[in-house]
Amino acid sequence: MAVVVVESPAKAKTINKYLGSDYTVLASYGHVRDLPAKDGSVNPEDGFAMLWEVAPESKKHVRAIAEALKTDDTLILATDPDREGEAISWHLKEALATSLKKGKTVRRVTFNAITKNAVTEAMGKPRDVDMELVDAYLARRALDYLVGFNLSPVLWRKLPGAKSAGRVQSVCLRLIVEREMEIEAFKAREYWTVAATLATPRGQEYEARLTVLGGKKLDKFDIANETAAELAVQAIRSRDLTVKSVESKPAARNPYAPFMTSTLQQEASRKFGMGAKACMSAAQRLYEAGHITYMRTDGIDMAPEAVMAARDEIKRRFGAAYVPDSPRMYKNKAKNAQEAHECIRPTDMSLSPEKLKVADDQRKLYDLIWKRTIASQMAAARLERTTVDVGSADNQVELRATGQVVMFDGFLKVYDEGRDDEDGEDGARLPQIAEGEPAEKRKVTPEQHFTQPPPRYTEATLVKRMEELGIGRPSTYASIVSTIQDREYVRKDKNRLIPEDKGRLVTAFLTNYFRHYVEYDFTADLEGELDDISAGERDYKDVLSRFWRDFTAAIAETADLRIGEVLEKIDDFLAPHLYPARADGGDPRLCQTCGTGRLSLKTARSGGAFIGCSNYPNCRYTRSLSAVNGEDGAGGDRVLGEDAGDEISLKSGRFGPYVQRGEATEANPKPARASLPKGWSPEAMDLEKALRLLSLPREIGPHPEDGEMVEAGIGRYGPYVKHGRIYANLPEADEVFAIGMNRAVEVIAQKAGRGSRASAPAALRDLGEHPDGGKIEVMSGRYGPYVKWGKVNATLPKEMAPEVVTVAEALELIAAKATKSGGKRGGAAKKPAAKAKTASKATAKPKAAPKAKAAARKPARA
Repeated sequence: MAVVVVESPAKAKTINKYLGSDYTVLASYGHVRDLPAKDGSVNPEDGFAMLWEVAPESKKHVRAIAEALKTDDTLILATDPDREGEAISWHLKEALATSLKKGKTVRRVTFNAITKNAVTEAMGKPRDVDMELVDAYLARRALDYLVGFNLSPVLWRKLPGAKSAGRVQSVCLRLIVEREMEIEAFKAREYWTVAATLATPRGQEYEARLTVLGGKKLDKFDIANETAAELAVQAIRSRDLTVKSVESKPAARNPYAPFMTSTLQQEASRKFGMGAKACMSAAQRLYEAGHITYMRTDGIDMAPEAVMAARDEIKRRFGAAYVPDSPRMYKNKAKNAQEAHECIRPTDMSLSPEKLKVADDQRKLYDLIWKRTIASQMAAARLERTTVDVGSADNQVELRATGQVVMFDGFLKVYDEGRDDEDGEDGARLPQIAEGEPAEKRKVTPEQHFTQPPPRYTEATLVKRMEELGIGRPSTYASIVSTIQDREYVRKDKNRLIPEDKGRLVTAFLTNYFRHYVEYDFTADLEGELDDISAGERDYKDVLSRFWRDFTAAIAETADLRIGEVLEKIDDFLAPHLYPARADGGDPRLCQTCGTGRLSLKTARSGGAFIGCSNYPNCRYTRSLSAVNGEDGAGGDRVLGEDAGDEISLKSGRFGPYVQRGEATEANPKPARASLPKGWSPEAMDLEKALRLLSLPREIGPHPEDGEMVEAGIGRYGPYVKHGRIYANLPEADEVFAIGMNRAVEVIAQKAGRGSRASAPAALRDLGEHPDGGKIEVMSGRYGPYVKWGKVNATLPKEMAPEVVTVAEALELIAAKATKSGGKRGGAAKKPAAKAKTASKATAKPKAAPKAKAAARKPARA
């Protein structure tokens, strides 16, 4: 028998079914060893020696494998067929070294799909662990560790609130921040287009747009304003139009290549809004169940037997017309494409999505993979594109109508790729139009447009851009995008990635002090060197040595930097963005509120950045980094209206947007303010909403049990209701303004029942004063009733009812408890335990104390 080790129990279960009783299949549950999260785990002074340790949660899995090897002589490492899978196999071999000494055999097998044929075939072709792939893994792991553990502390010291930096993570963040700055620096430009609804002599209508005016072909901005547009309209209306030419051209659309990791993530994001992490999780489960091939790949080629299976399925489902004459072959054009595995495809082409019994997210993803794979081997779609030019006899005016007709749908019958942004393709169908016939003008319409800024990245477009630049690898995209969101450098809003102020600061800092290490070309070239290591063309320690020499020099240059100096440098670097030129030509750094202070970059304790006035605290003007125009409604100050003589305004501060009543004066330096709760958009704020926020906290009414006022408000941790010292969270901010007493009492009771530390337990009875001072009370606790004196809590015996306990019995219990605690839990006096003991002797029976002591211990033990 042999011991086969794979990563997950799901994979182990599937493979065990194929191999049968001759094999013991166990799971390693991923990586079993890692570098300890402390400085010194990679030692550049000792040839980049790496200190590995078995993770605590992995020790039991390693023990289970070692135990199985006591009776079996062969260890077969069947982890995933990529660099990471090779590394897991190497780690297992190293961790099991003591169990493999006595003539044991270690072999490595890989398979691209978890099917019976693939697994059986792989078992017949064992090999050794590929140390070149392992070296590439070691180099990558050492680089990421050295960058993280040496650059992150620089950020912590020089840039308060920054959490971490990473070799690929920081470059990815730079992409998002730079795109946002492009958007904010964008100046919209006005332009107009003119379209006409024309009709054939048979009365059939079609749309055409103006392309020639005054005998000159129009460029995008030639019709720059409404006046010019109206002149163009008049030029069309005042002329008779005739069809000058009708040109029809056949065209073809070829299918898309099968999925690789990055394109699967992009399409799942476009069509389902599925993040990269969720996509890979669903794909992992499909792979482990044997439904698809390995999902971390740069390859788009397909095994010959899979191609033939796809062609057979196409013919069976759609007919021979949909099968091309020869199989389609695809080649990857991505920069630094490597790890030559198959594409991501179904393992069984005849297994359609509707037959699959899996979770919804897996079914949706499988449907996408199945359709893309089948479509990739289908015939091209045949189209006919028609262009019609209509003009005046004097050639001063010309319009163009375009359309297309699908003559044969081909692969489009199954699948069409989603688009990130509209590409303007005109798919309108045109009526029959003949050259030389008149074109009747039914309607001529001018339309105003403005140029649009580049769109924010989605996860799909970000992954696509990283792939184009050669940054990162398929297996890392999901974790990179998740990390920058977890670090609060980026937030996701309506599937678009928006940099937070913290992310802007980190990017500005790294671009100024470590520019070389966040350059796109440098990161891509380093990825290329890592690929060379896996191909055996470079020594990984040489790559590490060169990197470390330059990187430590850059770190050393930041040693004497002061926080103020860093902020000043970042402030200057971001100045064109933070302080854009004013329309009136005034100083963009001049405070808009006090008129004398200078605006500059500041950081809050929370790590957020904001723009503040140098006259603080006399002037409290602030705005966020993203609010580059102080007067725009979304980011800057905006007056919402008046109430009782006070101006109610929306402002943007260091902690985000807020509303304020009046302005700060000497008499009222801190006017009433209220932050906008989560989910409330600054653009949607009006006077009514602002007044509701400023009126908080809202009194709901007296509590029915004790008459104490119950309030609702919005605090640091969100919306809440309050009763005494109990704060109970509400799910939505809007509920603060509508919640009634019944609902409030219910929410408060639920919070009190969970034993919140903020809620003090109510006393059942007040027994009066202790002889040494301080109240004695009977309380209801988590483990039953008890008597309380100062810090001494003594549990009541089961036979002693809280309603009838006497002062003498309470003193006896308190004395016993205090004695047991060594006199360290006294109440009013410094040594209450000793005095309580004296008092108890005067009032208690000789043998009562030990009995009480035993009773007091019993509930605690339970």
